[in-house]
Amino acid sequence: MLASMNMVGFLLTKDYDKASAFYVGHLGFEFVSLDQFALVIAAGKSMIRIVKVPTFTPLQSTVLGWQVDDIEAIVDWLAKRGVEFDKYPFVQDKERGIWTAPDGTKVAWFKDPDGNVLSVSEHK
Repeated sequence: MLASMNMVGFLLTKDYDKASAFYVGHLGFEFVSLDQFALVIAAGKSMIRIVKVPTFTPLQSTVLGWQVDDIEAIVDWLAKRGVEFDKYPFVQDKERGIWTAPDGTKVAWFKDPDGNVLSVSEHK
């Protein structure tokens, strides 16, 4: 039953303006609303509710990711929009920051203004 429903993701931020500028301006998602509870962004058919807190420590692992058909094109498009990709030592594509797993899956990681780790991935 849940498999047929749309997902809602949740993130934390210290600054709604910076979060909105990143998710709407850089990632190209749609602004839905901002109220006393959350900044709401539409990411395709999914929603992201970004809740403002005075302080938090971001996780050091991926909290949200998007599956894409052409990771190189998406990474290039995002880079042109100001997104900086993490260049971990284990990634093969040092220029773009894209890691290729043994099964052929490709992943690139980046952070939002609050340090939340996000990713794009292409699955074989």
